[in-house]
Amino acid sequence: MENKMVSVCFYFQVHQPYRLRKYRVFDIGRYSNYFDEEKNREILNKVADKCYLPANRLILDLINETDGKFRVSFSLTGVVLDQFQEYRPEVIDSFQELVDTGCVELLSETYYHSLAFLYSEREFIEQIELHRKKIREIFNYKPKVFRNTELVYNNRVAYLAEKMEYKGVLVEGADYILGWRSPNFLYRPKMANNIKLLLKNYRLSDDIAFRFSLQSWDGWPLTADKFASWINAINGNGNVVNLFMDYETFGEHQWKETGIFEFLRHLPHEILKHPDNNFMTPSEVIKTYEPVGDLDVRNILSWADIERDLSAWLGNEMQRTAIEKLYELENAVKESKDGELLEDWRRLQTADHFYYMCTKWFNDGDVHKYFNAFDRPHDSFIAFMNVLEDMRIRLYENSEKVGMEVKKW
Repeated sequence: MENKMVSVCFYFQVHQPYRLRKYRVFDIGRYSNYFDEEKNREILNKVADKCYLPANRLILDLINETDGKFRVSFSLTGVVLDQFQEYRPEVIDSFQELVDTGCVELLSETYYHSLAFLYSEREFIEQIELHRKKIREIFNYKPKVFRNTELVYNNRVAYLAEKMEYKGVLVEGADYILGWRSPNFLYRPKMANNIKLLLKNYRLSDDIAFRFSLQSWDGWPLTADKFASWINAINGNGNVVNLFMDYETFGEHQWKETGIFEFLRHLPHEILKHPDNNFMTPSEVIKTYEPVGDLDVRNILSWADIERDLSAWLGNEMQRTAIEKLYELENAVKESKDGELLEDWRRLQTADHFYYMCTKWFNDGDVHKYFNAFDRPHDSFIAFMNVLEDMRIRLYENSEKVGMEVKKW
């Protein structure tokens, strides 16, 4: 008999960057405090109260109410875990409580939510190892599935992930990659043998993440039973519906007043009303289903904006200049053996810094302005470049100690 079951796989990204202060040209060489601690604390506290704590409580309740049938996965960046430990340790406690249920999977990623894969595979792998170590320290947990920053992906990501012994990779289910095929199946990557790809169903994911409160949308208002009926319609035409989104969707991007928490409260019950439905974590999906075909992704893919490419971070000259100059410092920073310098350099790799320099203000402008400390993309670029100049001065000072050269720009 044909398999009519459909599994729902929820994955939530949890991330907050260390935002830069408005670092001026006059600050260069005078002080090296680059990050706006007050702003970072303020934003983290706000999002903890509006999203992380209430959403975690709700998910714990839903796991208990469904006797463990409701299952979800999270990827928590190293930098957000650092900030939780510094500003709101009770958020860590609430995530630990979720992991302890056995119904929550944690995924691997780059510690600093970086685009290192595009510029330095050495740094990419080092950051994944750092993230693994952090997850082990806090949760006593070893992730089996990898997601790259912003779902940045091509065949080589799968190749490297397999070498690092991951069982699966999360990928954006972009139309131009899939063509006529459905995101509701597992696929095999071209450059790896044993790893499986889970593709985001971006239409259904974005119905929750972006369109939930959009009154001009023909699906509004989105209720749990309506969404469950869309899931049920996939029965027989797919194995898994991958709903991937930022965790901040709940309570921050979509405010409590929109009804987003009530939607989440009822959704598992509505989906489980159908006897053929269940919830699975990515690892459970990988164990249960076989790939239906190969996926050959040569060009870089991401989950950002309508283009699903790199233009959100590298679409203009400012962004490309900033990130290239940053990675030019890698060897000098690592040779310096200066732990503080290395930490600053790595925090500067966080993708958000380049996102804030984005000039694509049409379709996606509101997203790019989100929690941006700078009024204009150009202001963000200037502050970033000023920080890099100060960092070069610190490297020069270090270079005499360790006998190395710092390349001139």
